[in-house]
Amino acid sequence: MISKEEVKHLASLARIELTEAEETKLQHDLAAMFDHFEELKEINTDTVEPMAGGSVLTNQFRNDEDATNRVANSAALKAFPESASGLLKVPPVFSSEGGSAAGRE
Repeated sequence: MISKEEVKHLASLARIELTEAEETKLQHDLAAMFDHFEELKEINTDTVEPMAGGSVLTNQFRNDEDATNRVANSAALKAFPESASGLLKVPPVFSSEGGSAAGRE
């Protein structure tokens, strides 16, 4: 069983404050988890091959493509209200005073 001191130490490492009731609950929850780990240790895995990951799937990569002027020639650029040098102009997201600029127009 995990001690109250160990629970307090874990809480300090996680930088969380626990009430006495929360410490007791966490102590019992951690003990139950550790008991489960002990049960798992008893399982015979001699015939199970080790795995490096949880899946046999692999990532599918693509080659990088030059994206310059992709928007410049598109209908999106022509339909956008404002643009400059092939870029879409949007209203500011943050104000000069800091925080959100939404609704400050």
